[in-house]
Amino acid sequence: MSTLNLGILAHVDAGKTSLTERLLHAAGVIDEVGSVDEGNTQTDSLALERQRGITIKSAVVSFEIGGVTVNLIDTPGHPDFIAEVERVLSVLDGAVLVVSAVEGVQAQTRVLMRTLRRLRIPTLVFVNKTDRGGAQDERVLWAISEKLTPAVIAMGSVREVGTRRSDFQPYGAADAAFTARLAEVLAEGDDALLAAFVDDGARVPYGVLRKELAAQTRRALVHPVFFGSAVTGAGVDSLISGIGELLPAIEGDVDGPASGTVFKVERGPAGEKIAYVRMFSGALPVREQTEAGRVTAISVFERGSAVQRGEVVAGRIAKVRGLTDIRIGDTIGTPAKEAEAHHFAPPTLESVVVPARPEDRGALHLALAHLAEQDPLINVRQDEIRREVFVSLYGEVQKEVIQATLAEDFHVDVTFRETTTICVERLSGTGAAVEIMHAEDNPFLATVGLRVEPAPAGTGVEFGLEVEPGSMPPTFFKAVEDTVRLALLQGVHGWEISDCTVTMTHSGYAARQSHSHAVFDKSMSSTAGDFRNLTPLVLMSALRQAGTRVYEPMHRFRLEIPADTFGQVVAALARLRAVPQSSESRGSAYVLEGEIPAAMVHGLQRQLPALTRGEGELECAFDRHQPVSGPVRGRRRTDHNPLNRKEYLLRVKRRV
Repeated sequence: MSTLNLGILAHVDAGKTSLTERLLHAAGVIDEVGSVDEGNTQTDSLALERQRGITIKSAVVSFEIGGVTVNLIDTPGHPDFIAEVERVLSVLDGAVLVVSAVEGVQAQTRVLMRTLRRLRIPTLVFVNKTDRGGAQDERVLWAISEKLTPAVIAMGSVREVGTRRSDFQPYGAADAAFTARLAEVLAEGDDALLAAFVDDGARVPYGVLRKELAAQTRRALVHPVFFGSAVTGAGVDSLISGIGELLPAIEGDVDGPASGTVFKVERGPAGEKIAYVRMFSGALPVREQTEAGRVTAISVFERGSAVQRGEVVAGRIAKVRGLTDIRIGDTIGTPAKEAEAHHFAPPTLESVVVPARPEDRGALHLALAHLAEQDPLINVRQDEIRREVFVSLYGEVQKEVIQATLAEDFHVDVTFRETTTICVERLSGTGAAVEIMHAEDNPFLATVGLRVEPAPAGTGVEFGLEVEPGSMPPTFFKAVEDTVRLALLQGVHGWEISDCTVTMTHSGYAARQSHSHAVFDKSMSSTAGDFRNLTPLVLMSALRQAGTRVYEPMHRFRLEIPADTFGQVVAALARLRAVPQSSESRGSAYVLEGEIPAAMVHGLQRQLPALTRGEGELECAFDRHQPVSGPVRGRRRTDHNPLNRKEYLLRVKRRV
């Protein structure tokens, strides 16, 4: 059977979870449509999701359309949980982007559509809430073509928009205006059709246009737009027909080599790991031995539930148990394709998590480790010296959810300190340092020399050798490289140095020795620990010589405001260190674009409703890092890097 792995994406409150319920009901999977407000939907299964009425974790549910198995993945709409959307994108065959007919195109809608188009994921648009007061179909269609993509085609019209009687009437071959618009849009993506259209567009057969619409939609060149209401069901049957006709159902290569991707990890009732795997080719059977463990059970999504099967084959999604060492992003078998590391910007905020009871420190660390399995981008960081735990964040709502999850699922009450910005350090020049074995101030049986050089932004850390690879045992070289990468998480000012080249210029070790007729004596012989302990001293000296500078994250913003609030908004932007770079008058509105420090985004979001009578629309996304002007704010340090040689050596001695 053919399979379509379909994502439902939207700005928060556009109604995508309600649409998921309506699709399941229309397909006969559920008898009654659940309600987000009542907390009884199929995909919002977490207690927190039901309490807050928002989607926090992606969820999979399955139904059939005309012999095609559709694995529908409901994703969060709140920007604080964009990482959950990111993981889903790599396993999609197609998507439905939900837009509210009342609120229209919103900031997150634009971010999602840009990403879908860049990844060339075939996408239909569903304009929801046509039954609500204030709904406007034509205005929203114009906004979609202006703000998302001009390659859109309305697939029908809305009757009695803004009322409970609102209904969707699909266009057909008899609608001359529709066929003309269809031919015009499709001609942009097909030269033969363009020639026929220029010659006489009215004579292009409707069947040809419809076939070409499906072909171009599957190539992500055109985006059909449907209208309706997830609450009343208006337009949903037409959307289902569009999903079956226009999006690409695939026949997986079940005879090919096993290849799959893990896009979600959760814990079962007994604490066991459950991996959500999308298979691209081949098959994964029960009892198969993988790098992450032996498969003990497989549940494949079918008609609204996960059914136990002996294997999962190409094209399908399954919950796999037994993979104890599995992580999000891991590959099962051979990699299917080279995937982007990140579709969206990483978190730019962090906060310290403090347990209410000091005796809960161990439980907190374990709980956060489990949460990091489900969301690696929270990036739990431990400060061993001050015994503090940091987590990375996208925003304040995510912080509240983590706090509630720790209390409800792990029975650990915590508070958070003030949210701060995650900066980075970059090298100002080149630096080098060396520590020689048996020197008076080197207590370790190791020689390490390192040179650090700046690298272009975004290239990461590259480690190389300028010494003979055979001059030391491989385990010693690995100890140096691993320690370098760990130590670079905190540079001179305590921030991560992510873009540099580190070259090992000197090496030396004491060969394995023992006293006469005695066993191995590590006081006479080098160990990997000697290199792990010495490397931070050498690296920090090289970094100091090179010099580093702190860079803060900057966001690009687009702000649409009423024209009469322009002066107040510009003054507020100046107080928040935002720099408007362009402004444009659009009737009774102004559009401002520019840059704002990430640390100031929350303040702007908080002030905007009062400044603009609730009419301002803000879109923000990480753009780049820029040097911090004025005093440099350092970051609290762990013990990976020694700022004070004497204190560092004392800590090492205590550990040993």
